[in-house]
Amino acid sequence: MVAYDAASVRGLYTGLADGWTYLNAHAAPQIAEKVASGVARAFRTANAVLPADAPVGAHSAAPVAGMLEGEKHLQAARMAVADLVGARADAVVLGPSLPVLYQSLARALGPLLRRQSSVVLSKLDPPALYAAFAHGPHGSTVRWAQPDLGTGELPAFQYAELVDGSTRLVSLSAAHELLGTVAPVHDIIETVRERSRAWTLLDVTALAPYRPIDMDDLGADILAIDLAQLGGPQIAALVFRDTAMFRRLDALSPGQTAHTAAKLETPVSAGLAGGVGPLVDHMATLAGGDRGSRRVRLRGSMESLEAYLDDLRADLYIYLGTLSQVHILGATGEAAAEASDDRLPRLSFAVRGVPAETVHRRLFDNRLVTTLAPATPLLRDMGIDELGGAVTVALGPFNTHNDIEQLTRVVASLA
Repeated sequence: MVAYDAASVRGLYTGLADGWTYLNAHAAPQIAEKVASGVARAFRTANAVLPADAPVGAHSAAPVAGMLEGEKHLQAARMAVADLVGARADAVVLGPSLPVLYQSLARALGPLLRRQSSVVLSKLDPPALYAAFAHGPHGSTVRWAQPDLGTGELPAFQYAELVDGSTRLVSLSAAHELLGTVAPVHDIIETVRERSRAWTLLDVTALAPYRPIDMDDLGADILAIDLAQLGGPQIAALVFRDTAMFRRLDALSPGQTAHTAAKLETPVSAGLAGGVGPLVDHMATLAGGDRGSRRVRLRGSMESLEAYLDDLRADLYIYLGTLSQVHILGATGEAAAEASDDRLPRLSFAVRGVPAETVHRRLFDNRLVTTLAPATPLLRDMGIDELGGAVTVALGPFNTHNDIEQLTRVVASLA
């Protein structure tokens, strides 16, 4: 494993020169200079004609007469997403956001979903995602997996009761964006496979900034990822396990008859797509590896990043957890005594007796950028209103131990 050099990584983000300490990677991840330059270049060239002999990638069709540079940017984006998750470029569906892609998928699932079928959703997921399936598309029945309100985790055992022969789709998130809890994906998917022929739809958006993503290892049929949450452009993607799955979906447009990813795609800015390849290139170079394919370099780089940030995560929980007045959602109190240590470097916390707005303002006055945790249905059920709100902290690849120490000192002044 290549050693991780946080100081060198910080140099890849020109925005860090402003003197602020950014602890808000869950809401507004910093944009690497390589990504910003890639988007600017793509917008300049998107409407130019591509030369007939221009290379467009090993897995792409040869350019045709009159083909624009923008199409090359879109093809490169699909290849980059495929490298990011270990899949094939022709199995990647691009879209402007995950809610839009989930709505498109819900419409296209008509051949699979009927009145006698069921879908299983998770209340741990962001409401904006499960909204596409929450009302039972095509007359299907909706069943809900419930998180543990003490830990914010998603128990796997309940899927043995929720999934049966009528189940056609199981949708869940690999991790919670605000709590940092990680779902037992392998156990859940194994249960789904044992009890049904359902497709599994797994959102890896919160997991992907911190750990290598391998579609085969996860075992899901469809992966979902919001590239903006990785510090990329406002583009999202669905990645299918097998292109043969497109045959079982309805096309969004009646004129689309080919059984390809185009069945589900909605227009995406070619200029924004030009930033996807640079994003994945950036992630592949975080740990300085320069040998092998992009996929190989990416895995090595993310393994080094995971080890580095896991060390920071431990300090983040330990330092804040030692402050008696601090309550970390899903980690503090008797109800969280059995909480798993498998967490991302993210958390939401409250200071007892101090409104979250005051905590957030004190952090901001000390040049620490965090966010107020939104009062989602899950966080309300976990007691965020009784606590007076909460503040969310999420680390990025450029954060250091000094950042955590500074955070702890400021919170201690309130606690």
